[in-house]
Amino acid sequence: MMGGTRFIGVYLTKVLVAQGHEVVLFNRGNHPAPVAGVSQITGDRKDAAQLKSKLSGENFDAIFDNNGRELSDTQPLVEMFEGKIKHFVYVSSAGVYLKSAQMPHLEGDEVDPNSRHKGKHQTEAYLKDSGVPWTSIRPVYIYGPQNYNDLEAWFFDRIVRNRPLPIPGNGRFITQFGHIQDLALAMASVLGNEAAIGKIYNISGDRYVTFDGVAYACAAAVGKSPEEVKLVHYNPDDFEFGKRKAFPIRQQHFFADTHRAKTELNWHPKYDLVSGLKDSFNNDYLASGRDRSEIDFSLDEEILGKI
Repeated sequence: MMGGTRFIGVYLTKVLVAQGHEVVLFNRGNHPAPVAGVSQITGDRKDAAQLKSKLSGENFDAIFDNNGRELSDTQPLVEMFEGKIKHFVYVSSAGVYLKSAQMPHLEGDEVDPNSRHKGKHQTEAYLKDSGVPWTSIRPVYIYGPQNYNDLEAWFFDRIVRNRPLPIPGNGRFITQFGHIQDLALAMASVLGNEAAIGKIYNISGDRYVTFDGVAYACAAAVGKSPEEVKLVHYNPDDFEFGKRKAFPIRQQHFFADTHRAKTELNWHPKYDLVSGLKDSFNNDYLASGRDRSEIDFSLDEEILGKI
C-alpha cells in the first residue's frame, strides 16, 4: 500500500488486516503504522530511482495506490510490477468529472481535462492501456475521524461556538459525503473480484444533501436542533477571496451514483450522514480538543460585515 498512515490508508490497513491479509506500507516514515506488526518500507515515491531500489526486489499480490496524484507518481510503480501482480487498485476522485446538467455522475461520464484532478484521470487512462489488472475508485467528499481536510470540521467550528455559518448561494447546491470506513470497505471488496478488473467505481454515501442540509446534519451530530443554527447566505461573486478558501465544498451540484459498486462489489454504506458525522465529532473533533482551539474566522467576518 502506497501511503497507509494518514487517512484512507489507516482505515484500509485495519480492514485488510482484519480480513487476514498481510499488508506492507510504503511511505516516508513520518508516522507509525496504524496496526502493530504491519511492515513499512521507507522511501519517497516521487523519486523513481529510490522507488525502484526499495521495491524492485519485493513481491506482492496486489497494490493499493492511495496517494498518487499525477501520472508520474504512478507510472514507475506500474512499470515495475507489470506482469507480477494480480490487482492494482488506484484511488482517483469524482472531481475528475466534467460539470454536467445531468446528475448524478455515472462512471462513464465525460471528464474535465482542466480539472485540478486531471492527473488522476490521466493515470486512469494510462492504467487502462497498461496491461495490469486494475480498478479505480472515485470517492466524492470523504469525511470521518482523522480527516486532515477541513470539511465537517468547518461546520463544527462554527456550530459549537454558536457562530453564523456563511453559506454561498442559496444553500441549495446538492453534494454528497461518504464516510471513510465505508470507503475502506469498498476498496477492500475489490480484491479477488474478477468483476472489478478494468472498472471504475464511484464510492460515497447513500444520500445526496444540500449545503444547508450538511449544516443541519452537522448540527444534529453536535446535539443541536436546526433552529439553533444560523445560516447566512451570500453571493460569492461579491467578494474577492483570491486563493483564500471561504467554504470547504465546491459551489456546484456534485454527487455520484454508486449502484455499480453496490451491484458488483456487494458493498453498501454502513453510515448514514448524521451517524457518520457523530462519529467524526465525538471521536475526532472533541477528542482532539479542536472545540477549544483558536480558529481564524477572519473570512467569516469579512463576509458577514459586508452583508
